[in-house]
Amino acid sequence: MNAQLLVLAKAPVPGRVKTRLCPPCTPRQAALVAAAALVDTLDAVAVSPSVRRTVVLSGQYAAPPGFHVIVQRGDGLGERLAHAYADTALPGVASALIGMDTPQVGPALLADVTARLGHADAVLGPAMDGGWWVLALRQPAHASVLPGVPMSTVDTGARTAAALRARGLTVAYAEPLRDVDTADDAHAVAHTCPHGRFAAAVRTHVPVYPHAVS
Repeated sequence: MNAQLLVLAKAPVPGRVKTRLCPPCTPRQAALVAAAALVDTLDAVAVSPSVRRTVVLSGQYAAPPGFHVIVQRGDGLGERLAHAYADTALPGVASALIGMDTPQVGPALLADVTARLGHADAVLGPAMDGGWWVLALRQPAHASVLPGVPMSTVDTGARTAAALRARGLTVAYAEPLRDVDTADDAHAVAHTCPHGRFAAAVRTHVPVYPHAVS
């Protein structure tokens, strides 16, 4: 199915991104890891089939060629997500939104998400912490349910699916992914995509705890 791809992103400014990496990282190290995650994510989106590619941005960041940029708006995450879909909606075109916390995502995964929209109204990609890493909507207007869903909880994904089903929508699921919040997450994700900029940044800037996945 034809779709546009949206990346919800925050400019990688020390002290404002990946704060849960501190410690063991310094704010500067955490920002460098975030910057690498964002670049890998944008690289994957850039080579994925899409009607349009848009960065929905908080802060100042030079998006690569081929990307539109719009400013995030709204008071909480749910509102910012809903506005991201509404502000980029194209008539008759589905929207799939991801963040910058899953740098292991690749074109094959994104293509699978949009393909599943051929048989469902929405496609949700569960995150291992209970949230979600992607939400694709055949009709972006249905993102208006998101401000009513508690975000960043252990059941955000389940509540999102329930809110969509309450509208009568069919919900399919994409492959679960681990997103990057903590140092353990960073090392585990880097292990799954060892050749990207994110993995190189983790090796350089994120100290290894004795129990971290390697």
